[in-house]
Amino acid sequence: MDMVTTNERRPPAPGPAASPSPAARSAARVRAALRYAWPALAAWTAVRLLGLLTVWLWARHNGRSPVSALTRADGTWYLGIARDGYDAAEQLHSNMAFFPLYPGLTAAVEAVTPLDLKHSALLVSWLGGFAAAWGLFAIGAHLYDRRVGVVLAALWGVLPHSVVQLMSYSEGPFTALAVWSLYALLRGRWLTAGTLCLLAGLTRPTGSSLIGVVCLAALIAVVRRRDGWRPWAAMLLAPAGWIGYLAWVGWRTGRPDGWFRIQGEGWGSSFDLGVNTLQRAQQVLTRPSELEFYVVSLVAVLAIMLFVLSVLDRQPWQLLLYSGLLLVTTLGAAGFYHSKARFLLPAFPLLLPAAVALARAGRARAITVLTALALISAYFGGYLLLVWRFSP
Repeated sequence: MDMVTTNERRPPAPGPAASPSPAARSAARVRAALRYAWPALAAWTAVRLLGLLTVWLWARHNGRSPVSALTRADGTWYLGIARDGYDAAEQLHSNMAFFPLYPGLTAAVEAVTPLDLKHSALLVSWLGGFAAAWGLFAIGAHLYDRRVGVVLAALWGVLPHSVVQLMSYSEGPFTALAVWSLYALLRGRWLTAGTLCLLAGLTRPTGSSLIGVVCLAALIAVVRRRDGWRPWAAMLLAPAGWIGYLAWVGWRTGRPDGWFRIQGEGWGSSFDLGVNTLQRAQQVLTRPSELEFYVVSLVAVLAIMLFVLSVLDRQPWQLLLYSGLLLVTTLGAAGFYHSKARFLLPAFPLLLPAAVALARAGRARAITVLTALALISAYFGGYLLLVWRFSP
């Protein structure tokens, strides 16, 4: 039998599937992280919307502009920097006391969007608060579980001075940079931690607290010869923003201590190891005072108690050192007693003991407590903006 050979037409063998681009992979990771974090982000957004609605209705009832209320006090200084830049070097009560990243971002948003300067400042602040809540969830979920992360983000949103997270203030963006820098540090991502610390150092003077943590962690890694050159890079990046801005102010004023002189002689803020804070607290507690002073005194006492609980809970030393340094720099400084509770907003590790306790107490109890705190925070935020005469 003759064999006939034919060439059958076969479909070509499938080649290797095209791998997604780095941008697509990054977008997929962000979507997955957002799906994981959405309860925390929804909780923070809900309590802050309650605060915003309270301020809006209260201001309208009093015939005042809600936007003006949200951009008052220190917010006017940030808006002035975004609009006109920094003062002349010879001014002692100078806006150079305020660090440049937040007003710089505000000016950038105004330049590329239809928003005016006030709304641009509020948008930057709100996005910073949203990013901070996301980071708080990430820290809580990393150290404990998802429920602790959700409660931690919600607690940060119902603090007495959380209205500041909606104002043209830098606390929200700074907290976002600090929490994500510490999260990167806990995960061993040195370059991310150092870069975010650099940006935090350009946002608020208390960036020095974060710098100490990142640099010490990097130094320990270098001594132990871990992770190659990356800890070295983090050690160089972390202080660059803070030192760079102070150096620039020193150059502008012709004095190496120019920024500290402006703070002390121009703004009446110095470091006295807490003597002035104790004196002011004694005055508040021994004679009739306004509501804001009582709340600040209570927050200061609770902050110290929560720090002790954090030590007993054996928090990671990076978080303990960060919140401890913030406590020292805030309570140890003289002046602006009425703002000390606001200055402690970025000290988020102090909330972890309460977040763990609430998360373990059960959903119904946690929702009950958080709802009550949200209502109190909404009222007090309206009081700070529309009744209290000084900055929050």
